[in-house]
Amino acid sequence: MEELVLSSLDEGVLTLTLNRPDRLNAWTLAMGRRYFDLLEEAGKDPGVRAVVVTGAGRGFCAGADFQALTAIQTGDFDEEPDPRPNTFPTTVGKPVIAAVNGACAGLGMVHALVCDLVFTADDAKWTTAFARRGLIAEYGLSWVLPRLVGQQRAMDVLLSGRVFSGAEAFRLGLANRAVPAGSLLAEAQEYARDLAAHSSPASMAVIKRQVWHDWEVTLAEATQAAVGEMLASFDRPDFTEGVASYLERRPPNFPPL
Repeated sequence: MEELVLSSLDEGVLTLTLNRPDRLNAWTLAMGRRYFDLLEEAGKDPGVRAVVVTGAGRGFCAGADFQALTAIQTGDFDEEPDPRPNTFPTTVGKPVIAAVNGACAGLGMVHALVCDLVFTADDAKWTTAFARRGLIAEYGLSWVLPRLVGQQRAMDVLLSGRVFSGAEAFRLGLANRAVPAGSLLAEAQEYARDLAAHSSPASMAVIKRQVWHDWEVTLAEATQAAVGEMLASFDRPDFTEGVASYLERRPPNFPPL
């Protein structure tokens, strides 16, 4: 049986590849469960320092598989839905980078945008699609999109359901970089390797938690929490190593998370 998500680890970077290329990696319960299992394992694996997520073939993820949509409509599931929410990647204590190589639609767009960073092929096709299928802004996208691009741009891509390119996704603020498709995965992996080599795993875990959590609190609350996190960081070996490597002008050797 073909693996629904491929996995490879190199230099601290785990690359996960959604692997239903004949269906443009359309989302199924089984594929989602495997993806989340691998992310959960990555969060616990000291050998993993960053994760890159991409798709096999011509698509990143073309949204929910229509058979899965039918099951949702009828309640006739072959297996129980995964209790972990689609926002699960935000809770993993390692940076997760989406490499959007092709079709990125509906639920696929949700899964790109709940990654911590997004690289996209400049010719990838993006769309929310929901309004054109009689659906609504699903799985927290109405919360994420305005915070990334502003309310009016979020309204545009949600209400119209129009298709736009990776180059436009970058201009809108949905992606950190838009690059030629042929160099996309290599650039995302190179960025992830730089994080793995030079950034403290403990620092990245705390910063990730701060950024995703602090959208929900006031500036005063975020500032107060940051003081506590900063004091805690002084007692970690990461701080000692970070200062020593800087003073000694050498690459850091941070301990695993």
